[in-house]
Amino acid sequence: MGANDILCSTHNLTKTFPGVVALNRVSLEIRRSEVHAIVGENGAGKSTLMNLLSGVYQPDEGHIEFEGKPVKLKDPKHARELGIAMIHQELSLSPYMSVAENIYQGRMLTKRGFWLDRKSMNAGAREYLDRLNVRGIDPKTLVKELSVSQKQLVEIAKAVSQGPKMLIMDEPTSSLTAGEISTLLDIIRALKAEGVSILFISHKFEEIMEIADRITVMRDGSHIRTLPKEEATIDGLVSMMVGREFERKLHRQFITDYSDREVVLEVRNLYVEDKVKNASFKLYKGEVLGLTGLVGSGRTELLQGIFGMNRVVSGTVLVGGKPAVIRHPSDAIKLGIGLVPENRKEQGAFLHLSVLDNMTMVNLRELTYGLNFLNNRKRRSKTREYVDALAVKTPGISQIAVNLSGGNQQKTILARWLMNRPQILFLDEPTHGIDIGAKTEIYRLIDDLVNQGVSIVLLSSELPEVLTLCDRIMVMHNGEIRGTLKHDEADQVRIMSLTVKDSAETVKLA
Repeated sequence: MGANDILCSTHNLTKTFPGVVALNRVSLEIRRSEVHAIVGENGAGKSTLMNLLSGVYQPDEGHIEFEGKPVKLKDPKHARELGIAMIHQELSLSPYMSVAENIYQGRMLTKRGFWLDRKSMNAGAREYLDRLNVRGIDPKTLVKELSVSQKQLVEIAKAVSQGPKMLIMDEPTSSLTAGEISTLLDIIRALKAEGVSILFISHKFEEIMEIADRITVMRDGSHIRTLPKEEATIDGLVSMMVGREFERKLHRQFITDYSDREVVLEVRNLYVEDKVKNASFKLYKGEVLGLTGLVGSGRTELLQGIFGMNRVVSGTVLVGGKPAVIRHPSDAIKLGIGLVPENRKEQGAFLHLSVLDNMTMVNLRELTYGLNFLNNRKRRSKTREYVDALAVKTPGISQIAVNLSGGNQQKTILARWLMNRPQILFLDEPTHGIDIGAKTEIYRLIDDLVNQGVSIVLLSSELPEVLTLCDRIMVMHNGEIRGTLKHDEADQVRIMSLTVKDSAETVKLA
């Protein structure tokens, strides 16, 4: 392999943040026309490396070479001019601009040198969306009206429209359906055939093994190894990521007999806004009830309706056998219900507050003394207890949440609710965008909680996850609960069939 085969290389790149060495002397080569996957636990330095390569950050030490020449990337605009585009894990679209305006943001088309040429931008946006095989998005639609997965597709179209030589994708499939993921992988193959190099970050090893040419493993801010896909195994990659032999399996003792088990939550004929229709189900003490279905099926709206976040039109909720009036999340919290939301950046973590503040904010009543003065000594002690229990990687409890990795932000949100000792816990995509190590820790935490008598509704789009964890699996489609399967009755084919059938009989417990 000659020097001309290398499109981009990094040399001893180092980047530090307060209390954290995010990247430590990383040297790496990206070849022309290759799909190069980057894997590692949350906090391994993957996103920091990508932000350096796209001009978001500048290195403290080391340098970057692009097309054989040293470059000092001033900002993302400079990187785009050189041919480097990035799709960020956290979407960066402008909600009050149209799809077309977002795709052309920073390079708007004009006519007569002044007026926006919306007609040309709409037509161009339509071409880029068609190239991605995206049919259901109107270029004139405001981004705020799109679903999360649709926003992700617009972000991808925006990056592809820039004609990059190197395209960086940070968790591009995290919000996509199985069909959309398949389409995206086909697009990646087409871009590679056109000569584009793809840097692909994902926690989904099945995707990596399908699409990557080479795989780089990172750990604790350092480059561990780069190897061809043919030499890689999933267990081998995971062991390099965590620095030890790693056991991925969780063996739960699933509930088989519900005859004497207490019902802790019952929902009867619930209608939530125009998203959920006639939903009825029971949640039993110490069980994990799975909730799955396609994006837009009403899963999140169902949980948020019960929790008091979305407007309930009609129906009944019983907690501990008694009718519950829940008009606001504070009512749900008083009844012993907790909710870890899907979007930790917008609905979960308070990014500019400390780990201490994030963990203790729901439990402040128990962390006071006298005339409701905060007992900061007790707050700090409790927070350190949960940092240790959940293995949150942070320099200290005063660390600002925005400086934590995604997985550690998620653990911080989980700790907030566990500190409040809920009897019922709603988990909405709790492993979204986190690495396999943190994911396995959360799986074990879920198992520990139900063994202590906590009842959990686990909303997940990952069928292997619900099959690994759930005693029963409830499937939603078009706002309706289409069926409920016991663990020993469920498989991926049967679950998927319930999401597409016009009607389905609910499998009832004996």
